Amino acid sequence: MRFVSFQENGRSGIGWVKDSHATTFVDLSQIAPDLPVDLLTLINTPGGFERAHLAGVQAGANAHKPLNSVQLLPLIPRPGKIVCMGLNYADHAKEGGNARPDYPSFFLRGNTSMVGHQQPIIRPKVSDKLDYEAELAVVIGQRARHLTAANALDCVAGYSCFNDASLRDYQRKSSQWTIGKNFDGTGPFGPCLVTPDELPLGAAGLRIQSRLNGQVMQDANTSDFLWNVVESLVLITECMTLEPGDVIITGTPAGVGYARTPPVWMKPGDVCEIEIEGVGILSNPIDDEI
Repeated sequence: MRFVSFQENGRSGIGWVKDSHATTFVDLSQIAPDLPVDLLTLINTPGGFERAHLAGVQAGANAHKPLNSVQLLPLIPRPGKIVCMGLNYADHAKEGGNARPDYPSFFLRGNTSMVGHQQPIIRPKVSDKLDYEAELAVVIGQRARHLTAANALDCVAGYSCFNDASLRDYQRKSSQWTIGKNFDGTGPFGPCLVTPDELPLGAAGLRIQSRLNGQVMQDANTSDFLWNVVESLVLITECMTLEPGDVIITGTPAGVGYARTPPVWMKPGDVCEIEIEGVGILSNPIDDEI
């Protein structure tokens, strides 16, 4: 099952998408007005995904709209928590001059940092060192604490793509990375929520790429994680309670711009794509802050 969050003429809604190749969606509020109109409420509704999927499957051809006719929003526009992992690929840790870590780095992102598919990533006025990071996003579907390897995946509502775009000079102003990871409009998230039944267990073995203006910059596989999805959820819930709609961003592989010679920074006019096998393609142009 695949769903998008969108906005049209000031109205927000949920769309059902047939498959990864679809260029259209079904506006669920038009064919099933009893369903929630935001994805977080749908996640919290028992049997909500199944009802929404059935409504989409049964919708007639005239109920389909082009995806490019609406503004796609970050999948969960205001999640309670966006928990991000750093140094979760050994090759990325190495290119940054770090030894293979014994424990992942964690930081949080705020809601104002996020943008949707096809919306611009904003290069701020104070820095031109805007870097890309292809990452798998995990959306939480139920309250969870002290998860184990046996039950960790029970709390996953689905997966998506994320671009953890970073201002590298600000990231390094402090021993904590948060300030460089939270500039407004630097966290593309989407386009689709893909439910776990569509993917291998724990989203394992999926190719993950970033492309800048069509050139492949990162090319790896989720099997290269130092801490896979199950292990990451176990570690995080040792500390905190995860709640429906929370998002876990699982780290990026080697090939980022700052580690290149010379460095490669995203600039206005560029287009950055994040593609994860079976999940989709997240594409965003780059604009300057006004």
